[in-house]
Amino acid sequence: MNVRRLIPTAAVAGAVTLGLVTLSACGGASDASGKSADGKLSVVASFYPMQYLAEQIGGDHVAVSTLTAPGVEPHDLELKPRQIGELGEADYILYLKGIQPAVDEAIKQAGVKNTVDAATLTTMEDHGTAVGHDHGAEDPGHGEAGHDHKADEHGADEHGHEGTEGHGHESEAGLDPHIWLDPVKYAEVAKGVGASLEKADPDNAADYKKNTDTLVKKLGDLDTAFKDGLKNTSTKTFITTHSAFGYLAERYGLDQEGITGIDPESEPSPARMKELQEIAAKEKVSTVFFETLASDKTAKTLAKDTGLKTAVLDPLEGITDRSQGDDYIEVMQSNLAALKKALGAK
Repeated sequence: MNVRRLIPTAAVAGAVTLGLVTLSACGGASDASGKSADGKLSVVASFYPMQYLAEQIGGDHVAVSTLTAPGVEPHDLELKPRQIGELGEADYILYLKGIQPAVDEAIKQAGVKNTVDAATLTTMEDHGTAVGHDHGAEDPGHGEAGHDHKADEHGADEHGHEGTEGHGHESEAGLDPHIWLDPVKYAEVAKGVGASLEKADPDNAADYKKNTDTLVKKLGDLDTAFKDGLKNTSTKTFITTHSAFGYLAERYGLDQEGITGIDPESEPSPARMKELQEIAAKEKVSTVFFETLASDKTAKTLAKDTGLKTAVLDPLEGITDRSQGDDYIEVMQSNLAALKKALGAK
């Protein structure tokens, strides 16, 4: 368990208050028109998937900063007072509620008028360690791909939408925030972001609309590439350290088996490791995937025990020098290539 996640809400709130006091002493950077001195809309994004949307849709009319530096695991982010102060100076904030509790609290207290929660722009679902078909009676929690996961053995009622604030991302079966890994859902979010930017900055609404349409077209092409590339494979099952790919698995008829849940730092039980060994043999799994921003130790242990290969499947929570691509589209294309190879695409 990562002890940094156990910081009480009161402590976060205290840091937020300190940041806002600092802000009030320094004054804001926007003029009466709601824009910064250079005429651009000052946009703060919580982490990379939100930053990418803001940059692609905002184009030359926005100045985008991100709260999560490259290489930082976004779930572990702790905001500095300076960052909290900058939130209050923003013209527009784009975030995803439930994935970064410290960010949620700071944004709530910043009170910026144009604040957009990406989770409200599409439908969130419940995912646990597995998404896909039932691998056997010993694992009743696995349902059909695309089914309503509210029937999961953990129960949806104990993880309602309010529970995403501070706990939802850590739950073994809570509302899964990884909506950006499904190009279709990400396109839905992009449309909502575009509409909100048009409202926040009506003078440049036509450009925001054009940029949104361009991005949605790119995401549509990406969706088609995944559909075609994963249509005919030797197996539909893939194993990954972090259960971040539930939406992707459902979209393309795959079976995700996570070593851990949607919290990338939780530890698997011996029973889960044994179960995965059985699934790997039964489903002819060839590869155990790990990610760039988290430890690959567990993946390599399972791979060694089962004689499987390891490879990267990137949840795209940040772009670094180790990322297999320079932006969202390129890394998703790399993910597709990795899945095609691992699943034996024909």
